[in-house]
Amino acid sequence: MKTDIEIAREAEPKRIDTIASQLGISDEYLEHYGKFKCKVDLSINLEKLKDLSDGKLILVTAISPTPAGEGKTTTSVGLVDGLCHIGKKAMICLREPSLGPCFGMKGGAAGGGYAQVIPMTDINLHFTGDFHAIGAAHNLLSALIDNHIHWDNQLNIDPRRITWKRVVDMNDRSLRDITCGLGGTGNGIPRQSGFDITVASEIMAVFCLAPDIDDLQKRIGNIVIGYTRSNEPVRAKQLKADGAITALLKDAFQPNLVQTLENNPAFIHGGPFANIAHGCNSVVSTKLALKLADYVVTEAGFGADLGAEKFFDIKCRKSGLKPDAVVLVATTKALKMHGGITKDNLYLENVDAVTMGCKNLGRHIENIGKFGVPVIVAINDYVTDTESEHAAIINYCKNIGVQCKISSHWEKGGEGAADLAEEVAKIADSNSAEFKTLYDNKMSLWDKTQYIAQNIYGAADIIADKKVRNQFKKLEDDGFGEYPICMAKTQYSFSTDPLLMGAPSGHDVPIREVRLSAGAEFIVVVCGEVMTMPGLPKIPASENINVDDKGLIQGLF
Repeated sequence: MKTDIEIAREAEPKRIDTIASQLGISDEYLEHYGKFKCKVDLSINLEKLKDLSDGKLILVTAISPTPAGEGKTTTSVGLVDGLCHIGKKAMICLREPSLGPCFGMKGGAAGGGYAQVIPMTDINLHFTGDFHAIGAAHNLLSALIDNHIHWDNQLNIDPRRITWKRVVDMNDRSLRDITCGLGGTGNGIPRQSGFDITVASEIMAVFCLAPDIDDLQKRIGNIVIGYTRSNEPVRAKQLKADGAITALLKDAFQPNLVQTLENNPAFIHGGPFANIAHGCNSVVSTKLALKLADYVVTEAGFGADLGAEKFFDIKCRKSGLKPDAVVLVATTKALKMHGGITKDNLYLENVDAVTMGCKNLGRHIENIGKFGVPVIVAINDYVTDTESEHAAIINYCKNIGVQCKISSHWEKGGEGAADLAEEVAKIADSNSAEFKTLYDNKMSLWDKTQYIAQNIYGAADIIADKKVRNQFKKLEDDGFGEYPICMAKTQYSFSTDPLLMGAPSGHDVPIREVRLSAGAEFIVVVCGEVMTMPGLPKIPASENINVDDKGLIQGLF
């Protein structure tokens, strides 16, 4: 089998203006970045599209992730190609990949096999420069904070209570904790700080939740960067930083248009962390896509307990989006791991382990039902799968009243996803969705967190020490009590123990700290150790990446 990059390189892409014309976008609204990628001017929404009805919104999510892989992005791309293959007007909205994972352990994030978005190397590396703009915007605010303190500190910012770090779009564990301002009085005030990876920046979350440029500036201005010596919050607008930061993001805020291997349109825009933030592509690209296509496929990071819950309770709550269907991705290998099989034995047929692992699948199906959106299970087909294993998953789904389809998009592209696409379109067109969020804004922050833990994670309760409980109370006292909760915990388990697979229940969810994202307008509840600056593995993926004698990039996957 050819590698992903070999398949991508053999594709025959159409010029991006041709892809845009398929959507009815004329060249006047395009800003070209070469032949095969461009940005779309959001003014088209106001000038051409505002009176058009929205298409159907389809969320792709997955069971709890395992080292075996689930293929959520690959399935998303395959589904769009499948919808177009059966004659539907469809497009996809995805997050942009971060450079850190590309050079680290995960590799690229543009799909795989014959279900990819292209140009694959561009998307996985610098693309249109959005992440660089977001990093520069974040670090401008960092510089303005230290500059303000250096000169006269009129806002009385307490250097010990600054919560705003710096960012870089790379995995670099040495930058997690730093001391800055050393070297004498001319170099600022010495203080402890650190770096996060760019995708963990609140600027990224704000960028992806803002519906327009004015709201983007308002949200940036509302970011709380730290506290005064009297413990009052200090906002970015008090530093007069919001205008300049918005200027840095103006061009990046326009959605990026590319295409799949089968020349179907794709927006790839924004990419917030799925742990510390909401893990979804931008609201502006999703809303624009709904005006341009009859079916829009998007995805949310990690499994449904994190990704789908945040998509519903944060992105949809804030934007007014209402999904029409959910596709829940599973693989036989991942289900075997949830059934207790080690990675070394996944290629052996084991129907009992698949059946046992379906407990994880069932919990996710049950959870999605709480949001009032119909769900279909997609088995992401592997060549090592057996008919008996597939039958076990299909029968499990049948017994609980859920449709299940096998999809071979990785091997066959859109044709291999045609059966899945037919059923997804049927569900989306049925108008059976009665979308609702999980909890009401008026609930206390503690009660919201507890409700998520008990109703999504199967927990008995949440636990926290007095310091954390006081953080909840202070946030409510400061006026942030109606914000939704963004849970930050391991993606590998319903519990906070990454080794506890399957569908555990009755456990406690310990809360380590609470963080305010006042610009993004959500409260981050940190459960366990959450890494906002990853490190590189012993053998990073970068060791296999190079440029050959023909000038082609090799080794991306």
